[in-house]
Amino acid sequence: MTEIAPFTGYVYPNETIIPWGVLIVIYPYLTGLVAGAFTVSSFYHVFGMQQFKPVARLALLTSLSVMLFVPAPLLLHLGHAERSYYSMITPHLTSAFAMFGFFAAFYTILLVLEVWFVFRVDNVERAKKSTGLARVFYRAVTLWSDDVSPRARVIDKKWLLTLAIVGIPSAHGLHGYIGFVYGSLKARQWWESDLMPIIFLFSAIVSGIALLMVLYVLTSKLRRVRIDHQCLKGLTLALWGFLMFTVILEGLEFANLVYKGKEGVDMIMAYVQGPLFWRYFVLQFGFGALLPVALMGLMIAFGTRGKAFVTGAMVSAFLVLMNVLLMRWNVVIGGQEISKTGKGLLTYPMTLFGHESFVSASVLMIAPFILLWVLVRLFPPWADGSANK
Repeated sequence: MTEIAPFTGYVYPNETIIPWGVLIVIYPYLTGLVAGAFTVSSFYHVFGMQQFKPVARLALLTSLSVMLFVPAPLLLHLGHAERSYYSMITPHLTSAFAMFGFFAAFYTILLVLEVWFVFRVDNVERAKKSTGLARVFYRAVTLWSDDVSPRARVIDKKWLLTLAIVGIPSAHGLHGYIGFVYGSLKARQWWESDLMPIIFLFSAIVSGIALLMVLYVLTSKLRRVRIDHQCLKGLTLALWGFLMFTVILEGLEFANLVYKGKEGVDMIMAYVQGPLFWRYFVLQFGFGALLPVALMGLMIAFGTRGKAFVTGAMVSAFLVLMNVLLMRWNVVIGGQEISKTGKGLLTYPMTLFGHESFVSASVLMIAPFILLWVLVRLFPPWADGSANK
């Protein structure tokens, strides 16, 4: 049950419910990882940045693995997942949430096609070298085609480039619309902001880049191969630049909210200076944003290399992942902890077990990476051609 904090004013009886819980926090976090991972893939497949080649294929598989689980938090939150297809056959075209099914379906199909073209030639070779069920599987994946001629490869590259170009606005639009949902809700003072879609989009990009940094270093260690310094440095530079821009946007949004002085701003200020102070200013902005910005800036300025650079990059990436998760929590849960009338505050006590609980959220966070492990075993994405040990 939702509780009312005894020292924060009062709320009316119809304001005592927090309808969007931890699953709705996980939902935008997962979509952000999808958009961010696809951005890293686009650095190589669209813009030809060769330093990102070692992670380009891994980024695509990561984006697909997470995307397949993006609808799960919504379906679990709403219940009766077997009825979800009704939103597709009888759509409410004026509802942003109702349109998610179409956006998600389009982007998922696009991702599957892009992954198919990226791995097609490799899968043909695996089908030739395999026997038994493995051969049947890879033959089926390639649609029983073994054409790897120069002309076929040129066609593959053209399709891949087209899909990657279309995927850039699709991936970023998929996550930007979530920020649009929150920014357009006038009943919540904490959410109503024209900058909300942009903030969600850029925080998604930094979370995806940070995730790819972690995955690239960990998989390189597991495979016992040398970490490509230029690739990791390129990821660090990209994370550093996008993170600085994101921090500025979030600071401008908060300053604009306070400066406008709309009704209820006094309660918002009491909230951020009280119950939200540690989550918002200390953890999200301090440790999750300013510290990694400073750490990456120092490493770049002093030309740090070797194990020190890898360690610093990993620490920065983990802090950024924490930052984005806290941002999602503070927006989704924090926005609902402020009463609609601005007269009092609520608290959201997350349970350990249950329909919307710590365990259910943790399972949804871990599941995409289990799928990613399976996909990596089936379709090794390594640019050096080595197998996963």
